[in-house]
Amino acid sequence: MSIVNYEQQGDVAIVTMDDGKANAMNPDMAEAINSALDKAEASAKAVVITGRPGVFSGGFDLKIIRSGDPAAAQQMRLAGTRVLMRIYGFPKPIIMAALGHSLALGGVLLLTGDYRIGASGDFTIGLNEVAIGMTLPPFAMMLATARIDNRHLSNAAINANMYNPDQAIAAGFLDEVVAPDEVVARAVEKASAMAELDGAAFAQTKLDFRGADIDRILSAL
Repeated sequence: MSIVNYEQQGDVAIVTMDDGKANAMNPDMAEAINSALDKAEASAKAVVITGRPGVFSGGFDLKIIRSGDPAAAQQMRLAGTRVLMRIYGFPKPIIMAALGHSLALGGVLLLTGDYRIGASGDFTIGLNEVAIGMTLPPFAMMLATARIDNRHLSNAAINANMYNPDQAIAAGFLDEVVAPDEVVARAVEKASAMAELDGAAFAQTKLDFRGADIDRILSAL
């Protein structure tokens, strides 16, 4: 079974992460997302990235982190960095459709989207790295600084504060919250609307705003 499913509704690609567990980011997940983005770049005008019910992403794969294999951990970090930077700079609109918990790298993944829709309910969103004995990698610090509201930045990134979906709007992780069974449909609706933007102007403007930061992160790998 594929851990990432690709489908297309008109001009909108829907990329669904589902590893049956926490949608952990590891080299396999990064490769599968990249493959889906290749398809979207060739045939879609906008992209929805979503997860499984109850879970958007739980972040980097803790089994690899705790394996004691530094080479495997480094490979995972590089794969995650590259795929998130690709999403952040993707030339077409990307809508995040978070059906549940978005923790650590899962929270960072939300920050890469051009518009982020979350599910209402008892879900947790945030950067909990410090709470579990980790520090934010450079790309995560860059994204947090760029996308999290300044009033929440220290609490979110340094103090590892967690947010419910409504609170996550004010903090800067989400733009909109709807009922869980409406998230993907609303994301497709928003993606369809954004697909009507001038594609060349959108891609260039996104590059103008984000390109230098992306280049700085990737050149340091």
